[in-house]
Amino acid sequence: MTRHLIVGGAGGVGGALAARLRARGDTVVIAGRTEATLAARAAELDAAWRVVDARDFDAMERLVGELAAEPEGLFGVACCAGSILLKPAHLTSAADFEATVSTNLTTAFATVRAAGRHLSGAGGSVVLFSTAAARLGLANHEAIAAAKAGIEGLTRSAAATYGARGLCVNAIAPGLVDTPLAQRITGNPRSLDASRALHVRGRIGTADEVASLAAWLLGSDARWVTGQTLGIDGGLGVAR
Repeated sequence: MTRHLIVGGAGGVGGALAARLRARGDTVVIAGRTEATLAARAAELDAAWRVVDARDFDAMERLVGELAAEPEGLFGVACCAGSILLKPAHLTSAADFEATVSTNLTTAFATVRAAGRHLSGAGGSVVLFSTAAARLGLANHEAIAAAKAGIEGLTRSAAATYGARGLCVNAIAPGLVDTPLAQRITGNPRSLDASRALHVRGRIGTADEVASLAAWLLGSDARWVTGQTLGIDGGLGVAR
């Protein structure tokens, strides 16, 4: 039995990941910015929870350091924090762009930074989240594609830096997934139909399907996998 920190653990994919880890007997700490949401989800999961702003380097380092220093230790960290911004570049404000980068790339970097300081040397895994749009030319995805592509570069570099110290770093690149974060797309029948048509499988993904890959990467069977961005996109990446 191992313990994992799930940043964004009250969200769609993060919550599904936490549930999968608990089901296999692991201990989970979910973290995020909203206390009430975290407390409710943690009660459902029988998990611990901590309030943290993952964009804050010092706050993330304190949280990871504290958990790693406890008798139970800390094996894995998944950063499921993220956002979706669908606008062409010329309609994206500086505030929009900065928010997209901080919510997606800064949180991922802060996670790697904290894990590199407190988990390397003891083994463990870091799982980050990109998107299929980082590798495809999807209209109106400029800001989110830029931020997520940064996560893929971060993943490769961090894997090279920390691999010799036993820390695996990987990313997952989903297609469109049915989560509250995607509600603006999935809640519009025309947008949803268009999105389904882009995926070879003819449908969008579920949070649990994405969580299944993340859970594997956080387990002992994936210890020879590092520096990878693994697509789980229903064939979106081969449909164009």
